[in-house]
Amino acid sequence: GGSVKTGKMTEGEKTRQCKQEEEQQQKEDEREGLIEFYGSYQELFQFFCSNTTIHGAIRLVCSKKNKMKTAFWSVLFFLTFGLMYWQFGILYREYFSYPVNLNLNLNSDRLTFPAVTLCTLNPYRYSAIRKKLDELDQITHQTLLDLYDYNMSLARSDWSTLSARKRSSRSLLHHVQRHPLRRQKRDNLVNLPENSPSVDKNDWKIGFVLCSENNKDCFHQAYSSGVDAVREWYSFHYINILAQMPDAKALDESDFENFIYACRFNEATCDKANYTHFHHPLYGNCYTFNDNSSSLWTSSLPGINNGLSLVVRTEQNDFIPLLSTVTGARVMVHDQNEPAFMDDGGFNVRPGIETSISMRKEMTVRLGGSYSDCTEDGSDVPVQNLYSSRYTEQVCIRSCFQLNMVARCGCAYYFYPLPAGAEYCDYTKHVAWGYCYYKLLAEFKADVLGCFHKCRKPCKMTEYQLSAGYSRWPSAVSEDWVFYMLSQQNKYNITSKRNGVAKVNIFFEEWNYKTNGESPAFTVVTLLSQLGNQWSLWFGSSVLSVMELAELILDFIAITFILGFRWFRSRQQLSPPGPPPNSHNNTAFQDEAPGLSAPHRFTVEAVVTMLPSYNSLEPRGLSRDGEVGHE
Repeated sequence: GGSVKTGKMTEGEKTRQCKQEEEQQQKEDEREGLIEFYGSYQELFQFFCSNTTIHGAIRLVCSKKNKMKTAFWSVLFFLTFGLMYWQFGILYREYFSYPVNLNLNLNSDRLTFPAVTLCTLNPYRYSAIRKKLDELDQITHQTLLDLYDYNMSLARSDWSTLSARKRSSRSLLHHVQRHPLRRQKRDNLVNLPENSPSVDKNDWKIGFVLCSENNKDCFHQAYSSGVDAVREWYSFHYINILAQMPDAKALDESDFENFIYACRFNEATCDKANYTHFHHPLYGNCYTFNDNSSSLWTSSLPGINNGLSLVVRTEQNDFIPLLSTVTGARVMVHDQNEPAFMDDGGFNVRPGIETSISMRKEMTVRLGGSYSDCTEDGSDVPVQNLYSSRYTEQVCIRSCFQLNMVARCGCAYYFYPLPAGAEYCDYTKHVAWGYCYYKLLAEFKADVLGCFHKCRKPCKMTEYQLSAGYSRWPSAVSEDWVFYMLSQQNKYNITSKRNGVAKVNIFFEEWNYKTNGESPAFTVVTLLSQLGNQWSLWFGSSVLSVMELAELILDFIAITFILGFRWFRSRQQLSPPGPPPNSHNNTAFQDEAPGLSAPHRFTVEAVVTMLPSYNSLEPRGLSRDGEVGHE
């Protein structure tokens, strides 16, 4: 009897111990840990919707007993979410388009006077090339006589010396004959014979022929106007004559006093320190005023009396009439350290007229980088600057054409600066350069060369808006004494009073000048403000609500990782284990028991009981007898 009691007490103690361990584990599970996590997606979603500050999220769980309301609020919630992110996409697209605001400022200050370039408008018959020009005039005279039956009048000295120059003109005549001036039928009359009565003189196009070096490919550079064709043909040969001069300084025949009779700025007389001289192939002698950066003119007051006033000679004397068909002078206003491109920004001054030009300064400052395709100084433009001036778009375009000209044709065009190691085109050295030039010019105008894409606008540029007024000068009642004073002071021989002189006044209209600037229209601060406005509009939330949403996404990723890890572990536990690594070969055992084809599985149940007391180890028979006798 005592042994049985002792066994029961031991089992009770073990049961109580197990219960205590379960209670302790339950308390540990209920105790709040440092990191608390969710057991499922549903638990995570319910906790988020019940505790988030995003409006409308709680309606997804509080109405779960009403499936219609739950579906309605679910659709509304996610639709609102989609609309908000659609607005976000519009804001991001606008931000990355880098829009700008245009800022207009009016500044009032003393203004630096711009540079002014004045050209004679007619190329001069320089002494260094006079003989060859006379020969070209003779050839042109014969060409016009053959084509149009026009007998061009030449100076008597030219006729008297023609026979003496026939030998020296053979080389020039050879090259002119290689590029002859011809007439060609218009496209709709090509099939008609030349002596057809339906073909009139007006039905012809005139131009000149240009051929490749081997004469295998030729084309007709045609013009609808005979005047344009003759000028272009004559200019082509004139450029070849200029290019044959080894030293360009031989053409430097400045005659300032014979061209500009009077010069005043701010009521003070100009001197030689106020201008520089250069030669233009078509516009002749050119003079640039106020181009010296060391002592620039400054306008103290606006108005005609506080600007530049010039009296210039416009009478043609010993010029080349086949190159220029107008009378007067050409003026261009530009900024310092910028070349004067007379073809682009210049305008003509009429003889016998006083031209008053008022200026208004305008500056443009663009944002670079991602906001516009402008350049600060041209260093990031893939075109070498051939001009000794700062970067401008026209400087880049002309440099691009000249570099392509040297690469394609093997020589440089005379109108543009000479690259290092190159020489100017001359048909005595480069026979087919004219053919190459006109082909290249057509590609340049069609932007096949890509010059207009490579050359970008400068981020900072200054322009001058001009407006002109005209009046007769000198007047009919004052022209006598004006021309008399000019003849006495400037030794001006009067041959044509009306076409002999002109006056030019250039001045600032007012002190105010306009600055057009750019500023970013959409900054990072603006983007964040717009995103916050959209978030508040659709969900009425704050930055902390965004953090709650970010926390939800992180928790979702963590739960996905945990569930995936559990699934992977469960797959490993379900897979059957392989043979032990140290298994022995049981072939001997198989030989002894060949009848066993497959091993048998045994289920062993172990019943653990308390050991009997020491007295129970007595012999069974004695024990029974003792017990029976006792009873």
